[in-house]
Amino acid sequence: MKRFVHRMGPLGMVAVGILLLVVLGALSAPLIAPYDPTIGSVTQRYLGPSAAHLLGTDQAGRDIFSRLLWGARSSLIGPLIVVCVTAALGTLIALTSVWWGGAVDSLLSRLLDLLFAFPNLLLAMLAIAVFGPGLLTAAFALAIAYIPYTARVIRSTALRERNLPYVRSPELQGITGPTIAVRHLLPNVAPLIVTGATINFGFAMIELAALSFLGLGVQPPQADWGLMVANGQQSLLKGYPAESILAGLCIVLTVASLGYVGDKLGGRAAAGRKA
Repeated sequence: MKRFVHRMGPLGMVAVGILLLVVLGALSAPLIAPYDPTIGSVTQRYLGPSAAHLLGTDQAGRDIFSRLLWGARSSLIGPLIVVCVTAALGTLIALTSVWWGGAVDSLLSRLLDLLFAFPNLLLAMLAIAVFGPGLLTAAFALAIAYIPYTARVIRSTALRERNLPYVRSPELQGITGPTIAVRHLLPNVAPLIVTGATINFGFAMIELAALSFLGLGVQPPQADWGLMVANGQQSLLKGYPAESILAGLCIVLTVASLGYVGDKLGGRAAAGRKA
């Protein structure tokens, strides 16, 4: 634990604290949120912070604090889906391409080039146009769009490792390719997977928030940070900036903390491998 704290440094521990606070808030939302995030009252519109409403209410009379807590759930679940699907499929494609090489490598490389041609948000919008708006549709579409980036980075490292003695020796002993890839190649590209996952998580959070802002992701009256930024636009013009500013601040702090912690973890893993 002391080594972890030393490695992260003061700023890193602040980032870890922010992430833990966000995760705990999302997990405990049903227990600590004082109000239903989807139900408001016209008589409670634009109330300021008070004992009854810690952060005030929005244009529909809904409690902003409750919506931030519940909004953390969708704001974390969506990027988590993106990261898990991207890491799994991207790693599988990269290791398959490196191990088999030849025609398999060429075919997979062409498929990745094809996916590179589609901007992330454009691919998500095309999927939403076909399957309808929603968090899952947007998340899976972004995951497909992120796969080429993850696969290319992992492939470049795995390609260097492919012909090293620790990989060639088990191959000459007759150990199967999948076993060697899982036991030897995968641990050595793990730092890239960790770092890439945290970076992808941050980008996915921003892009999913943008889709919710445009009305293509999480749908009203559900709580979501990106949706709260959109809903707070009119309130902002009327002099009630709390909803937009607080939701936007949650997104910025979470993404910045993820990026910093991911960079530290990736560097630590790489240092451990060299040692």
